Amino acid sequence: MRRYDLIVFDWDGTLFDSTALIVRSIQVACRDLGAEVPSDQQAAFVIGLGLQDALQRAVPGLPVERYPELGLRYRHHYFREQHAITLFQGVPELLESLRSRQHQLAVATGKSRRGLDEALDGADLRRWFDATRTADETRSKPHPQMLQELMAELDVPPERTLMVGDTSHDLMLAKNAGTAAVAVAYGAHEPAELQAHDPLVVAHSVQELHDWLQRHA
Repeated sequence: MRRYDLIVFDWDGTLFDSTALIVRSIQVACRDLGAEVPSDQQAAFVIGLGLQDALQRAVPGLPVERYPELGLRYRHHYFREQHAITLFQGVPELLESLRSRQHQLAVATGKSRRGLDEALDGADLRRWFDATRTADETRSKPHPQMLQELMAELDVPPERTLMVGDTSHDLMLAKNAGTAAVAVAYGAHEPAELQAHDPLVVAHSVQELHDWLQRHA
């Protein structure tokens, strides 16, 4: 018996091992502009938000009119190196297992549509997902619009939907949309920070996540 008909995944730090590259790209973009460079922790905290919201939080001292310029430099550095990053080990097997159990799968991400499409095609994962939403199409996390639109498109109610993510933004997104949530501790946010938002479980590896979903989803 399935408990959840729809399982929605965050992308960066949950399926895709991109946390370090995102942090580095934010920091190098700040150096390009002569702006204050956020620490690794500060840069990692904003992962999962839409780019504009993320940059405003990571570099609050930058004049607002310079955020588009910072965004361009961030994209330049990220896209230049994204070919070198990969899925976390075990992700294809996880997705295949969930599809074999007839779960619908979706993605809710702070990436842009262009960025997600390139990542999906590069990882050959597009076929696994029934629907996807990006921050430039809806509202940035933790606003519930991403999940609300996915649930409406796939005709699944909140009580039959599970959100999986590596940040507190993902967990607050789930709470705001009225869905359950599972956290993964191998991405951007620390386990204690994730636990503070009361996920059903905090998984410390893809295999641990896989095992939990097999038993409880």
